[in-house]
Amino acid sequence: MIKQFCSERDWDQFHGPKELAIGLVTESSELLELFRFQSEAQIEGLLSQSESRTKVADELADIYFFLLRFADLNGFDLAASLESKMQKNREKYPVEKSKGKNQKYTEL
Repeated sequence: MIKQFCSERDWDQFHGPKELAIGLVTESSELLELFRFQSEAQIEGLLSQSESRTKVADELADIYFFLLRFADLNGFDLAASLESKMQKNREKYPVEKSKGKNQKYTEL
């Protein structure tokens, strides 16, 4: 779907690795902006309202678009990458040392 969408618009020329990485950060910042200066109670309210949930969903979709586009154009298998990274995380954050803690692995 994304490949076809971009192909129909001749956007490959604009989707180099740098531009797509910038897009990921830009869209992530737009998601973050929705939560900026909000208390936990305000965030809970934001996530329970249909209109604001739609805004959050749209930003998540934009992030997902750039992530999938980057992976596709640059030959990354996201499922395999995630599986590999989770194995590394299991080794860095063993349950017995990290359960209930939010410390970086170097601090455990």
